[in-house]
Order: sequence, then C-alpha cells, then structure tokens
Amino acid sequence: MKQILISVDVEEFDIPEEYGQQIPLEEKLRVSEAGVRKTLALFEECGVRGTFFITAFWAKHYPELVRIIAQRHEIASHAYYHDRFENADLLASRLELESISGQPVKGFRMPRLKPVSIDVLHDAGYRYDASINPTWLPGRYDNRHISRHVHTNGPLWIMPTSVTPRMRLPVFWLSVKNMPLWFTQNCTTSILAKEDYFSCYFHPWELENIGHYKLPVYVRRVHGNKLLEKMRRYLCWLGTKGKFVTHSDYLRETGRLTISTVTSAG
Repeated sequence: MKQILISVDVEEFDIPEEYGQQIPLEEKLRVSEAGVRKTLALFEECGVRGTFFITAFWAKHYPELVRIIAQRHEIASHAYYHDRFENADLLASRLELESISGQPVKGFRMPRLKPVSIDVLHDAGYRYDASINPTWLPGRYDNRHISRHVHTNGPLWIMPTSVTPRMRLPVFWLSVKNMPLWFTQNCTTSILAKEDYFSCYFHPWELENIGHYKLPVYVRRVHGNKLLEKMRRYLCWLGTKGKFVTHSDYLRETGRLTISTVTSAG
C-alpha cells in the first residue's frame, strides 16, 4: 500500500514581517493556534495521521495543545524560534518538545527550508531531516540536483517533499493553494505511480483569514474557509490512494530506522 505523509509546520505567524508588516506576538500566536485547531479537526474528519513540525517557542505557549496533538500524531522539531536560529537551538528544541509532548522527537525541518548542518543535527540527536524540497523555487532555492527519493546524508535520513518525476513540479503548500485541485491530483498520481510514498506539507495559519495582511497574492489568494474546503477534498481523496502515516512511521515500516544513529546527545 502506498504511504501518504502529510505534515504541518506549526510556528509563530510571522510571514507578514517578511514583507514589512509588523504584528504583535499575541496575534502571531493566536492566528497559528486557531489554524492548528482547524487542522486537527480536518485531520480527524479525513482520517489523517501526520507529523507536526513545531517550534519550541510555540509549544511553550500551548503545552496542552501539543499534548493533544501527540495523542495521535508525530511531534517533530521546527527549530526553537521561527524568525532566528543558532546551532544550539537544535538540541534545546528537541529537549523542550520531548519534555512537553512526552514523545521522542526524531525529526527536524528548518524554517523556510534553509540549509542546516547534518553533523550538528546528528549531534543534537535527530534521526531524519525533512528540510529539502528538491525543486526550483525562484528567490528561495534551487535543489534540482538533490535526490527526490528518501536517502541518507551521513548518519541521517533525508526525507524530501514530493515532486513529480522528470519535471520536478512541487506539490506543497504554495502549489496546492494556487493550482486547480485537478492539477494537484494529477501531479500526486504521477508521483505515486513511481514512488511508494507521497509527502506534502502546509501551514495551519493558511486556514485562517489572512486576506487583510500585506502578503503577496500567491500567499493569500486562497485562505481561510476556501482553503479549508480545498484541503478537505484533497486529503479525503488522498485517503483513497494510500495509508496516512507519520514520517517516523514510514522510516520504521520500511526498515530504515534500524540504521545506527547513536549520538552524544542520546
């Protein structure tokens, strides 16, 4: 059976600040929290078991909600803060998330998919990195040279976001919201025809009304209830194509987590 890996990046809603609009911290947290609650309800309705990449800063503000997430889904790290980073944050984030969730944290995704040191990740106790989108996104990154398959980089498993064969068209939050659903489904079908898994991610804050923020059209043109309905149709359709699993589930079920990755951090 094909395995469907759906993940969400849970963070402070700070994307307006990338475009010059400052918003209060309370608002950043509130928008994200409301989106997370909608995401959980959506996942329950569509039978999704997924991976939540969470910043430790956000988790410290909503520990009870993190524990609710952990009852069904995998908790992974999205660094300590979303708007700044230093290497020491990797271990601190993992330990904080484990303390709050009561769940071992094996995975990491770097905010904005920026490069991260594999050696430092390994030393901080992570087993896999999901920070790669093996496509070209103008102004952000060009990862067309990186394998689109799950592979190793030193001691860590690299779990890329899914792209189509040959053309490497990405299927992720920006494409899902901006492309017609039939197009996204066709891309997904072409990926599943060649792979045993499909991996896609989005942000809970997209499910909130963000039309009044100073954001590019391609970020805000589909949001709130309109996107919620689109995601509902897409996720329920995905459920007919395979089994929803977490990132760690996939590695474990395919025998990949048997690789020795014992680190100084435990």
